[in-house]
Order: sequence, then structure tokens, then C-alpha cells
Amino acid sequence: MGNMTSYLPQNEGFLQYWLLLLSIVSIGNSVQSYLTTSYTRRVYSAPETTVTPLHSRTFGTYTALASIIRLYAAYNIIDPMLYQLALWTYVVALGHFYSEWLVFGTARWGKGLAGPVVISVGSLAWMVSQWGMYVR
Repeated sequence: MGNMTSYLPQNEGFLQYWLLLLSIVSIGNSVQSYLTTSYTRRVYSAPETTVTPLHSRTFGTYTALASIIRLYAAYNIIDPMLYQLALWTYVVALGHFYSEWLVFGTARWGKGLAGPVVISVGSLAWMVSQWGMYVR
């Protein structure tokens, strides 16, 4: 088990592990977005909304890109540029989910939307509050 810890981020604190966990989970979400539209339809669940395979793959592509940025930030959390990029991935995600819900009406509040919104808000708040601990 001692050898496994050498693959984990090596800085102090828990935020880096959170970013790593979300990166891994998000890569899985990206893969499923390429294989099926069923999970993407849970987020974009308004009755008049059609989720096509193209929409699902586009969502998966953004999620993969955000996951890669967050993964790099997890391992280089003291780098201000990577920290800011990771922070911005949550801002963009949150802006997207809120606009689809409140502006465009393609998403409805429910467990499909609540999960990504809670993760985005919580991660964004955590990153903003911990800036001084990590960025040097």
C-alpha cells in the first residue's frame, strides 16, 4: 500500500485529493457520454429538450478537457496558473448549468442537475477559500 501513495499528489491538504477524485469520476462521465445519451438526458431533462448523441459527445468532450485541467492542478496545486485554470473550469460549468436551467430552460432542477451544481459550487467555494494555502 505504501507504493500506491507515491502516485497521489504530494502537497499538504485535501483539496488536491478532491480534484484528483473529481478528475477520475469525470473521465468516467466523459466515457459514458460517448457511449449513451441516458446520463446526459438526466441533466437536460426539460420535456421539450432533445439530447442527441452529438450533444452528449460534446458534453463529454468538455468534461474530459475540464478533467485533464483539474488533474494537472491536483498534482501541481501550488502553481497559480493551474490553480486558476482549474477554478475557471468550475466557473464555466456552473455558468453553463445555471444558464441551461434558468435562461434556456433545457434543464430542470432535480438529481440530474443538482449533483453537478452542488459539486461546482462546493469546489469553487473550496478553491477560492483555500487560495492562500496552496498558491505561493
